[in-house]
Amino acid sequence: MSTSSIDVREPETTRTSAPRDGRAKKIPVRAMGFPFDASIRRFWLFGNPFATHTSNGINLLFPAGERFFIRSVKHYLDEIDDPELEARIKGFFGQEGRHGHEHERFNRILVEQGYDIETFLTWYQELAFERMEQVAPPALRLSITAALEHFTAAMARNGLTTTTLDNAHPLLADLLRWHAAEEIEHKSVAYDVFMKVDGRYSVRVLGLGIGLGSLLFFWRQATKDLLRQEAARGTDLQGFRESARINPQFAAETERRRIMFRTAFLEYLRPDFHPDQIDDLELAKGLLRSVGREHG
Repeated sequence: MSTSSIDVREPETTRTSAPRDGRAKKIPVRAMGFPFDASIRRFWLFGNPFATHTSNGINLLFPAGERFFIRSVKHYLDEIDDPELEARIKGFFGQEGRHGHEHERFNRILVEQGYDIETFLTWYQELAFERMEQVAPPALRLSITAALEHFTAAMARNGLTTTTLDNAHPLLADLLRWHAAEEIEHKSVAYDVFMKVDGRYSVRVLGLGIGLGSLLFFWRQATKDLLRQEAARGTDLQGFRESARINPQFAAETERRRIMFRTAFLEYLRPDFHPDQIDDLELAKGLLRSVGREHG
């Protein structure tokens, strides 16, 4: 079956004109403690190393990336005199900290499965945060954070409105759905801080370009490194590549992701853009209600 017979359009979301429509009024911090264990098979998504390591690749980026987001917003915390925004910032810090913690716990499973992740993580930390971050002005770092929060929210919508995670190990599906729901809850915090302390369209667009380019570069490098290790273990990557190519659901998800990134990029370029114009909060609440954690 070809992807032409499958609907790969971006899931419909409501776009509103008022920035505050669809904003989470409270951002609870949830300690989840997922019981990761040896039951998680190596190829936990679609039973395929390409799908699995594409997801593992971005999972490797999350912990250090979340800490960068926190630092970028925290730099301006003393300049915020809006009690509502200040409360949302603190919720943002708490949620991002928990995300990083849970992904680090899962990443240890990769080590137990025999993958070397420290070589990549050391290189990533040095290049992205000990070099690039140090030369970027605070306003640009905040702009990058705001842009990447928009893209993580777009990926979250994709994860919560498609059946892709039905093909994942249940623990990983739970991790990614929880993470997705909370990304939607706090998606506008960094943007609101940026607009309050700077707001220049030129800086916003520059942050978009640098942030998206960096995300895709490091994501690709992490995935390539894991696949290289997979090949060294004797895995028949060519056979799995062919099975992925003819799997209609896998192929459709790849196309959906391409469309999602393009749509999110064009949305962010609009001069009047605000993350809360995309009213997807009920999508997040629905997932959190289903696991009994809507309010914390």
